[in-house]
Amino acid sequence: MVEQVDRFAESSKGGAGAGTGYDADDIQVLEGLVAVRKRPGMYIGSTSSSGLHHLVWEIVDNAVDEHLAKYCTRIDVILQKDGSVTVIDNGRGIPTGMHKTGVPTPQVVFTILHAGGKFGGSGYKKSGGLHGVGASVTNALSEWLEVEIFREGKIHKQRFEYWQDKNGKEHVGEPTTGLEVTGNTNKSGTKVTFKPDIRVFQSGIQLNYDTLTERLQEIAFLNSGLRIVLKDERADKQDEFYYEAEPASLLSF
Repeated sequence: MVEQVDRFAESSKGGAGAGTGYDADDIQVLEGLVAVRKRPGMYIGSTSSSGLHHLVWEIVDNAVDEHLAKYCTRIDVILQKDGSVTVIDNGRGIPTGMHKTGVPTPQVVFTILHAGGKFGGSGYKKSGGLHGVGASVTNALSEWLEVEIFREGKIHKQRFEYWQDKNGKEHVGEPTTGLEVTGNTNKSGTKVTFKPDIRVFQSGIQLNYDTLTERLQEIAFLNSGLRIVLKDERADKQDEFYYEAEPASLLSF
């Protein structure tokens, strides 16, 4: 995705004879995750508390999609003491093969806007999301993100980070490792751990347990048979949500 930003010169406001002209050099092109970093409000709504929580919802929504496709029965959300967040599901696991773009599929998911989880002909329902731009936005607005994939008997892992080089150029959500096989497993699913970059958001805000509880309980309520566990290691508390009945029979909730 490419975003064009009109950088109209200040001097042009002065009318004729203002000095500097307005030409092609005043059009700044922002590509991919750099655009997200420069204009976060366009992708997550705001840089307030709601925007911070949106980073969690993008990852959770992908896991809920696996439930809607009838592959996932449990989602764990863990708030860790260092400010990072882990979301684990027991779905199929992100495909680990090479994508047609020539890079591993997980790299596409976390670095290409709107990539989503719909690979091949088995695309599944979209559970929600304010903008639906995918996990790549969470990556773009984090200090770092790691994904572990449990699929076809193997554990795969890849890490992405934000940094600036010696010339001041931003590297946003770029992979710092390839997709590596780190072990064997008899499980399936995806584990995503990320640390929101507080420099992006308004000063002093943090993930709120009650805000997460309300939304996660609502998700469980609307998705019968899906168990959602929220654990806050910052305050040593935990909640679990699970509903067996269909939503139509739970109107008293």
